[in-house]
Order: sequence, then C-alpha cells, then structure tokens
Amino acid sequence: MKSLNKSDIAELLPHREPMLLIDELRDIVDLKSATAIVNVKKNSFFVQGHFPENPVMPGVLIVESFGQAAAALTAHGLDKSTYENKLVFLMGVEKARFRNPVIPNCKLILKIEAIRSHGRVWKYKGEAFVNETKMADAIWSATIVDKK
Repeated sequence: MKSLNKSDIAELLPHREPMLLIDELRDIVDLKSATAIVNVKKNSFFVQGHFPENPVMPGVLIVESFGQAAAALTAHGLDKSTYENKLVFLMGVEKARFRNPVIPNCKLILKIEAIRSHGRVWKYKGEAFVNETKMADAIWSATIVDKK
C-alpha cells in the first residue's frame, strides 16, 4: 500500500506549519480510504493555551485533522491536472463525537473513508484512535473549488 510523509502531504495541501497537522498518510486506497497519523506533542501550538494545566487537543483540531487527511487522500487519488490549482474546503460536519481527551505525547491515528462523491462534493467518515481506544468519530463533507 502507498504512504505519504509530511513533505509529500505538503505538496498536496496548502496548509503549512503550525496548521499542517497530518504527519503521515498510509494504507492509501486511492479515493477510498487511508490512515493518517498526527503526532500530538507537548510542544504542539495548542498546548500552551488549551488547558495548560491539563492540556488536550481541541476537538475542532481533531475535525481539522480529519479534513486534512481526507483532502490529502482525495488530492493524491485524483489526476494531477484535475487537482492542480484547486483547494478542498470543508462544507459541513454532520456528526462529530469526542469520546476521550487527546493528550500530548501520543500518536493520534485517523482511519478515514470516502463514502460518496457527487461531482466536486465528497462525503467522508472517520474514527480517531490512540492505541486501541477510540477518541473521536465524525462524518463530514467537503468540496473541491478553484483557487482564487
């Protein structure tokens, strides 16, 4: 199976540090599914201000990580000429559940799946784990738009 490192992902996405959250995309099945890795570190940008005494990764950044993983999966699977000069924007989050806090010094594993596409609109689902413990899950949609 295919895998992408952080620099490969940066070639597909417009995100840059500190907002490029995905460190690796592996087990890629083009336009269908992948597993993303987010290394949540004690020096991650959000730790200083998000409950400094008991730092946790904000739920909104878990959803952002899902979105980045899905965008990288989609961009990687499309023909480069189709994706060139395009961006993937989050359209909506239908359902998101945060089951356990994600604390620094862990590897957040995101299992994502494209569940349908209609033209430029895609729908995805994902589950986030630390070790074998489910931390979050979500269903969201995104669209591919021209860069402006």
